[in-house]
Amino acid sequence: MQSNTTSLEQWRILQAVVDHGGYAQAAEQLQKSQSTLSYSLRRLQDSLGVELLEIQGRRAVLTAAGESLLRQARRLLDDAQALENTAQVMAQGWEAEVILNVDVITPKRLVLDALRQFERDHPEIRLEIIESALSGTQDAIVHNQADVVLAGIAPPGFLGTSICPVEMHCIAHRDHPLSQLDEISELDLRGYRQIVVRDSGSYRRINSGWLGAEKRWTVNDFNHSVELVSLGLGFAWVPLDRITSQLNSGELKKLPLVQGANRHIDIKVFFPRRESTGPAARYLGDLLVQNLPGTE
Repeated sequence: MQSNTTSLEQWRILQAVVDHGGYAQAAEQLQKSQSTLSYSLRRLQDSLGVELLEIQGRRAVLTAAGESLLRQARRLLDDAQALENTAQVMAQGWEAEVILNVDVITPKRLVLDALRQFERDHPEIRLEIIESALSGTQDAIVHNQADVVLAGIAPPGFLGTSICPVEMHCIAHRDHPLSQLDEISELDLRGYRQIVVRDSGSYRRINSGWLGAEKRWTVNDFNHSVELVSLGLGFAWVPLDRITSQLNSGELKKLPLVQGANRHIDIKVFFPRRESTGPAARYLGDLLVQNLPGTE
């Protein structure tokens, strides 16, 4: 097996000389002598048989070959740094991967804010993000299928931290017959199609919403639900944050139900593995609490 004739340290020195504009500046940044840097780069060029730098005035400038090779070397240096960061994190007891299960009713924008912060702080930790609905979210808690779970319906015996109230409203298109009524009873709903989101659970299914509609279409998520309602194909209970623009434009209308027109669901964060939950999962949970103070 052929051994490498260059080292990461040599490429790191080349990068510093180029990025800082010369040997003196690079030596100061790396806390090495200029002679050490010069010797290292001479060895690098001799090993490769390629001139990487040329002096123009008082500056060391990359040759065409040097520019191409340094571009590849930067990726190697970034990968090496990421490898060292991951090793340091693991040495401190942090997990290499965190699984986050999110109930589909959770406001996406606010979750993404927490994920962006997590990525900035710990880019070396892998994340697996799973969406679930109704009993599927409970399954994730009860059967330890995730490290962190955001759920609206807590299974018995599990305590979570409240982070976000979600408003669910019964809505229909403005031209739908239900939208023409001043007051709507369960009897009125019975004759129209309800669009519902499928329960993703595998063990015990949960029925949520009014179940009196003879006509029913089932979809995988609220985006499909809103699309069908926007086409006038039925009514549905949908989180308020998913339909704000359509309500403001008048495309969709909140239905004036006698009762149950809107519901408030408290999203909570759970750590299913409890005492064995790692620091990375705990940190992500803390970010979710901080970034989900409430809906707008």
